[in-house]
Amino acid sequence: MTVSRKITRRRLLGQALGTGIGLPLFISCRREPPPLPRGPAGIPPQTPEPSSDDQPAAGPNDQVGVGIIGCGRRNGQLAIGKGGQGKMPDYARIVAVADLNEKRAGQWAAKYQCPAFQDYRDLLDRKEVDVVIYATPEHWHYLPCIDACRAGKDVYGEQPLSHTIREGRVMADAVRKHKIVFQTGEQQRSHPMTRKAVELILNGRIGKVHTVVGYNYPSPYECDFPAQPIPEWLDWDAWCGPNEVVPYHTDLYLSRIPYDREKYPAQPAEKYAVGPGWMSFRPYSGGELANWGCHGLSMVQWALGMDRSGPVEIWVDPAEKLQEVVYQNPETRDRGDHIASQPIINYKYANGVVLTLSGTESRLGGGATFIGERGKITIFREGYECDPKGLDEDPLPADAIRVYRNDHHMGNLFRCVKSRQDPIMNVEAAHRVATLCHLGNIARWLGRPLKWDPEKEEFPGDDKANSYLDIPRRKGYELPEQV
Repeated sequence: MTVSRKITRRRLLGQALGTGIGLPLFISCRREPPPLPRGPAGIPPQTPEPSSDDQPAAGPNDQVGVGIIGCGRRNGQLAIGKGGQGKMPDYARIVAVADLNEKRAGQWAAKYQCPAFQDYRDLLDRKEVDVVIYATPEHWHYLPCIDACRAGKDVYGEQPLSHTIREGRVMADAVRKHKIVFQTGEQQRSHPMTRKAVELILNGRIGKVHTVVGYNYPSPYECDFPAQPIPEWLDWDAWCGPNEVVPYHTDLYLSRIPYDREKYPAQPAEKYAVGPGWMSFRPYSGGELANWGCHGLSMVQWALGMDRSGPVEIWVDPAEKLQEVVYQNPETRDRGDHIASQPIINYKYANGVVLTLSGTESRLGGGATFIGERGKITIFREGYECDPKGLDEDPLPADAIRVYRNDHHMGNLFRCVKSRQDPIMNVEAAHRVATLCHLGNIARWLGRPLKWDPEKEEFPGDDKANSYLDIPRRKGYELPEQV
């Protein structure tokens, strides 16, 4: 698999933009690859955590070099520890950055005194890069992940893991084949309150779970914006990735409006953008069902013990296709999100549990309500509540089911880089969560009941549904058959 290179290899953007960066010496610490994951299906092994989330390195050879792919809003948060995942440890240092936007890459290079590239593969060639953190549009997750694995770099990949179900399986295979430590940016798993709620559910505190109510996340919709001049510092052709090239527009290029770049200078177009941004549009995103839904549905998969499986049936109510919505001019998300939230998505697992995405409380976006024979527990962002109250007062017994214990998501990645253990949100669990999101979108697009085989990852005997497992890809952006 090769992506067309329209830029000069190994061109340091700091030099090209005249920033005059002097690069300090950095000693990398490459390590042996990790063992394959262990633990029973559905429930990750409990992993003891160090007493400190940020243990200082012993010396120069313990330093970890970080390469940043995507110099936009989300990586701006990750670099400073904003957004719930926590800061990188002191022994980790940004040593290279890459972005299709030369101007952004140059700003990062100046701030972190490191080389910058427009082609992320040039960053992967750097021996001083040990860990890659990518935060790119969803349709640009698969290639940096797979190429980083092939280059032997450990990875923090933003959520959702993939843009299609087939992509996710290939990404997971790449991580395992090359024995990479991979953490997905679903940081809610690293919060003590949500962990406690999950353990209460797994240990039967509310009895046998029969129903889960999640938030009604909107699916993506379409855009057909008029053309704007392509900024001279942006490789727009490459930004479109596997999709056909469409006219550039700022309100497509940005992810969400308003667009906060975390103290980097905003461009005039960014200041006056209306929205919604690529995060709401096919074929660049799975909409809020994938973007926000992966956090809430991560809690569902975790608490049901389904980290290595998934549902067997999906249907929508009413049984009709998602109404087509096309934005021909920029406007807010309100109209599109309202229309793309119907019909309601439902799932059924092999054990009989039904998950319905019919909730309207915004707090359910980061969790769900689990209903059992003796009560219910609602998980939300960084917390939970019980009904009846007091269900959580008695401690769990000594032989209770315990899940992976971790309170610092980013720190967990770097500890695992050193220990070679699997992080809390490993690639297989992330793939199963993303699959749940994609299945919901497919059910809305088809408007009829679907059968799903979570082992074979296919719709048995349903060629039409199986055609949605991946997307058409233009030449040079193919999904590799071998990783």
